[in-house]
Amino acid sequence: MKKIKLVSILTTLLLFIGIIVFGQNNADKKTLKGFVVLELFTSEGCSSCPPADELMGSIQNEYKDAPIYILSYHVDYWDRQGWKDIFSNADYTKRQYDYAKWLGKEPVYTPQVVVNGKKEYIGSDEVTVRNAIVNTLSKPAIAELSLETILTNNKLEVNYKVNGISKNSRLLVAVLQKSAKSNVKRGENAHRILSHYQIVKNLQSFALKNNGSGIVTITAPKEFNTKDFEVIGFVQDINSGAILGAAKAVNN
Repeated sequence: MKKIKLVSILTTLLLFIGIIVFGQNNADKKTLKGFVVLELFTSEGCSSCPPADELMGSIQNEYKDAPIYILSYHVDYWDRQGWKDIFSNADYTKRQYDYAKWLGKEPVYTPQVVVNGKKEYIGSDEVTVRNAIVNTLSKPAIAELSLETILTNNKLEVNYKVNGISKNSRLLVAVLQKSAKSNVKRGENAHRILSHYQIVKNLQSFALKNNGSGIVTITAPKEFNTKDFEVIGFVQDINSGAILGAAKAVNN
């Protein structure tokens, strides 16, 4: 009887320990779930870009509830080819050149998509881009980010909290227009109406405080509203370009 009782106690104890370990493992996996940041470099002056823009729109619709964040940067080096892209910005061209240095992939081109700051692909290559999404989602995030925004007089006050920062990390906050159409009259896409998705209208970089939380301010477009625009933030290692975590802002 004593042996049976002892075995019973040991069995119960082992089961209890197993439940605790299992629960901790599950909590870790939940906290460090995978994410994908797709940064597309595109232009209205590039005839190869519309399929990439459409692909980003399809992915955005298909993965509405998944941690997939799309940012479309309209570069300005196509503006000298007969048509000026109304969304183009020299800052986004600079960002693409930054990736060329980080990834060792020169010269730059469109449409190019960079995934989590670590790998680049032809933005219109649907099979490759979709495979990259699946593979990247399976890898846990290094940093956990949460954002809340308050709009006051065309200024967005962004309250952030980051777990898992390093000395090389910075917070980047982007204001995006969810969709738009453009009637292109000249250049390679002359006489076409192009659809655009997740258009970056403003991108700003901020140093992270040591405790990983704080408030930053970013300018919102005059036409900003919570229906047609959104705010996405991500933590990036400025030495390697790797994106460590990302999140969509909650509006207050």
